[in-house]
Amino acid sequence: MDNLDRRKLLSALAHGAIFFSSTIISIGIPIAILLITDDPVVKENAKESINFHINLFLYAIIFAVLVLVAIGIPLLVLLGIASILLPIIAIVRVATEPETPYRYPFILRLL
Repeated sequence: MDNLDRRKLLSALAHGAIFFSSTIISIGIPIAILLITDDPVVKENAKESINFHINLFLYAIIFAVLVLVAIGIPLLVLLGIASILLPIIAIVRVATEPETPYRYPFILRLL
């Protein structure tokens, strides 16, 4: 497997990890990829995936609190849709443009 194929695979795995489960495993995969790879593009994709996981968790807490004022329910639905669509877009993007890391919109970059 050449470096470009490996880059595509690891980057797609980092972004697609969210589909494995909603437990610690889904964030553990990008953390493991971040620690084992030397490729700077894969590292950036793994960091972005970790940031996305953290942001989803924070947004879910905030929106759950907002359920009390009745605006949280539509926001939670939108968050659920975004948690499915955005990783799919990221996987397609890293497969078609492996030279550039994917950046999720509307997230705080903590790493």
